[in-house]
Amino acid sequence: MALKESEAIVLRTYPLRESDLLVTLFTRLEGKVKGVARAAMKSRRRFGGALEPLTYVRAFYDDRERQELARLDSCEVIESPMATEVSYARATALAHIAELLDELMPDREASDAVFRLSLAVLQELRGQAVWMPLTYFELWMTRLMGFLPEFSECVICGRALDGSRAFYHALADGLVCADDKRIASSELSPESRKIAAQMLRSRVSEFAEIDWPKAVGKDLRKFLLQVLERHLEKKLVTARMLEKM
Repeated sequence: MALKESEAIVLRTYPLRESDLLVTLFTRLEGKVKGVARAAMKSRRRFGGALEPLTYVRAFYDDRERQELARLDSCEVIESPMATEVSYARATALAHIAELLDELMPDREASDAVFRLSLAVLQELRGQAVWMPLTYFELWMTRLMGFLPEFSECVICGRALDGSRAFYHALADGLVCADDKRIASSELSPESRKIAAQMLRSRVSEFAEIDWPKAVGKDLRKFLLQVLERHLEKKLVTARMLEKM
């Protein structure tokens, strides 16, 4: 059987037997693919450092008949996150990208839009600034998955929210006005809604020169994570790690 060839982003690896690795790839050709890299912990020629999480690679693999897992033959590094210094903040941000892709993307369902988004955001995560790329990635993943609500009007009464206060609840979809908010609701500021609108019509690289401390867009990230976790029906491990940074 001829090998399949695809650009891919390594999401996760797990030890399997003595020297094998179970690898999850997000490929451009087929979306998320799980496979076994035989003797990967011994073969520097075939894999080297290509299986580090979030490494951008060219992967060669094939599918065996009646087997769920592909056989990963080899990987060539296109770009590695290890090429620059990896601080704790950057490592956590990279792990968050990997967790979101692994949890949100179904097996064997290609999405060129998500693949291009991931590469663009990983480019911005080569430095030590993490909050802007993370905000952009969470926002666009929420949109591309079809989970992002309308920001401009109350989902209950239809009142325009432009410039006015808007609220959301962990157990409900959408934004509401002050009159329709529930007990224990949180507020999404006009400033963060403006940031979201700008990000939805701009490339991530256009925000690269902006000073972006953790406080900027914090309420937007909280809102987006609540939306994502509600649809996933589970808590994201890396989201808790980011909260502590």
